[in-house]
Amino acid sequence: MRTALLLSGGIDSAALAYWKRPFLSITIDYGQRAALAEIRSAREICRILGIQHEVVRVDCGAIGAGCMSDGERPEKSFAPPTAEWWPFRNQLIITIAGARAIMLGARRLMIGTIRTDTRHCDGTPMFLARISDLLKMQEGGLTVVAPAAHLTSPGLVIRSGIGPDILAWAHSCHTGNFACGTCPGCLKHRQVWAQVASRKSGWFTDRH
Repeated sequence: MRTALLLSGGIDSAALAYWKRPFLSITIDYGQRAALAEIRSAREICRILGIQHEVVRVDCGAIGAGCMSDGERPEKSFAPPTAEWWPFRNQLIITIAGARAIMLGARRLMIGTIRTDTRHCDGTPMFLARISDLLKMQEGGLTVVAPAAHLTSPGLVIRSGIGPDILAWAHSCHTGNFACGTCPGCLKHRQVWAQVASRKSGWFTDRH
């Protein structure tokens, strides 16, 4: 079955691209501050791996709030207590990527959900099953899969076999096209590199 990957250019989706080698990767510019850097990172990773890369631009910036967008975070009782809040973000970008994927001949969309994403509703097994069922019942019969849903980010990097030379292209910052070093994405990026290096002997000297 032809598979497309929703590739953000971050650590998790980069490792997934290296591990699974889909025929197609799709990056969504939905109005996030770091869109340019994410596209650049995803494009270079795909060039190295020989994967077709598509960019879809749909401006959803008016919906976002917090450090990922220019919108002000509203005071809502149901908003999660995080630095960023983009209601239905995964649902939006999965749907957009899925629509482009079926246009290009894919019948399965792979996403980079990992085990710790279950702290958000759209990272739970229930959400993944329902979004897959929803897309599958419509034209194209697209299914959604998350091969790394049982892994942590360091576990995914190690399992994928990706080396630091390729992973160095990943962009994780939420606030812009250059790493700020303090946002949740930058903190995760630094932690993952440190944890992988401590668990995988010789990782920085391996050649891939």
